[in-house]
Amino acid sequence: MRIKLPVMVAALALAVSACAGGQNPSTSSAAPSTTPLAANASGVNPQPPDKLKDGGALHMAIQQWITQYNSNQVDGTQGDAQAITSLVEPTLFLNDAKGVPHANPDYLISAEVTSTSPQVITYKLNPKAKWSDGKPLSYKDFEAQWNALNGKDKRYLIASSAGYELVSKVEQGADAAEVKVTFAQPFADWQSLFKVLFPAAEYDTPEKFNKHWIEKVPITSAAWKIGTYDKTAQTVTAVRDTSWWGTPPKLDTIVFRALDPAAQLDAYLNKEIDYTSAVRTEAYERVKNDPATDIRVGARWDEVIVLLNGGRGPLADQKVRNAVEKAIDRQAIATVSLKGLPVDPKPVGNHFFMPNQEGYQDTSGEWGKLDVEGAKKLLTDAGWADGNPRTKDGQPFKLSFVISADATQQQIDQATLMQQMLGQVGIQLTIDKVPGNDYFEKYVNRGNFDLVSFRNVDQIYLSEAYAQYQAPDGDNVFQNYGRVSSPELVDLLKKAQVATDRAEALKLYNQADALVWSLGHSIALYQRPQILAVRKGLANFGAGGLSSDDFNKAGWMK
Repeated sequence: MRIKLPVMVAALALAVSACAGGQNPSTSSAAPSTTPLAANASGVNPQPPDKLKDGGALHMAIQQWITQYNSNQVDGTQGDAQAITSLVEPTLFLNDAKGVPHANPDYLISAEVTSTSPQVITYKLNPKAKWSDGKPLSYKDFEAQWNALNGKDKRYLIASSAGYELVSKVEQGADAAEVKVTFAQPFADWQSLFKVLFPAAEYDTPEKFNKHWIEKVPITSAAWKIGTYDKTAQTVTAVRDTSWWGTPPKLDTIVFRALDPAAQLDAYLNKEIDYTSAVRTEAYERVKNDPATDIRVGARWDEVIVLLNGGRGPLADQKVRNAVEKAIDRQAIATVSLKGLPVDPKPVGNHFFMPNQEGYQDTSGEWGKLDVEGAKKLLTDAGWADGNPRTKDGQPFKLSFVISADATQQQIDQATLMQQMLGQVGIQLTIDKVPGNDYFEKYVNRGNFDLVSFRNVDQIYLSEAYAQYQAPDGDNVFQNYGRVSSPELVDLLKKAQVATDRAEALKLYNQADALVWSLGHSIALYQRPQILAVRKGLANFGAGGLSSDDFNKAGWMK
């Protein structure tokens, strides 16, 4: 079992972490008339175990060969890597259809707040739970993960310290199966910590944390383990772990195959993989009436953004970033990107909340509105002389929009639209294609871009967004790849993290979001609908919305 993680994936490409769970299925092969907006909307073809075959394989596509499987390491935030890791590692909490976390009984007998001053969380571990090296799960695993992720030892190249930096102590409780975590400050999203637990044996030194998870998962603890890594075939195959103490999965194997996003639809139609995204117009048209396909729809936390790199070049100037925001017609991009799909294409006005989520407000203000003349004025005020392109100190105003070489037509159309929009205010935007396997690791993660677009998904725990706006610390940018932050923004997010009053927390996150817009950190474009083409007969799998995936229940109907 696994929980969805907040991850980034290439915009409009397949994200493996959107799978099973929830109720109210949409299992007809006929196209749905609308995309549900309710937070508990999902389509997974729920079936009881006795209606499923025992055995069989599930074939899934991933975007690229995985190089870093440690999802807490700065290079491990890509969605496919996290999906595979969370399949084979302990997931301590599972979300229901409304996104509410509950203790996973395969690993936890209970987990609860046992003191409020200071805040103490007591975890009672399932005594049957053990690692693949035979060691039982224990407080040592919690302690090692906390030491790695609290930000104190800079040798650990972490993706985020959110929440862990607030922990003051991790210790054994009443016995070996009890863990006590004490906080220096209250932390509302405490279930987000240790949600995927990693083994102390491969986390207790910076060397292990940074390097022992490269192209492999060294130790597992789940119903699944990795059977083979085939770099030539670009496949990773998970198999049942016979030492699993819980209910055995129905499937025998899950095969993850690295495929260019542009090739995934044909691979699905050729029966090489068992599901694919149908959110692209051309894909939806080709599969919506296919008798062998179910169209399954869910309301997922899934946002397409454009990130602005304030760490180099003209975009280091906030006025310039604000001008780019004003020059972008977000409604036009949403309309073109979602053309022909059963949704109402509208821009999203928040980086922390989806429109169907409690707390959502449009905080974009003037920065989310198309204002060509306002953009021109800001550029002039920043010293960029009028022209096509504009110039400053004899240098032309040029920016690079980096996209993957295997980008879909919709991604190319989106980039071309922005190229035209920025051209209207005197900014020359080049569209630079880079190898798909290098897109995140060598470009996005390293800040080698001026503009880049990707998706933030499954950001159900609000505090987990902190790393995207955290002030860089030397070479470690956490997940703030555009290096845009401010002390005020960091302060607001830290206050929000410790606000145990829900209404106060929502208020603080919305205040922070208004600042994200005014800083020109990133441009939120639209909420991406979850529309999947799934092979008929596949049960307990599909568009799970806000709920957790459960591959132990997935299988083929008899």
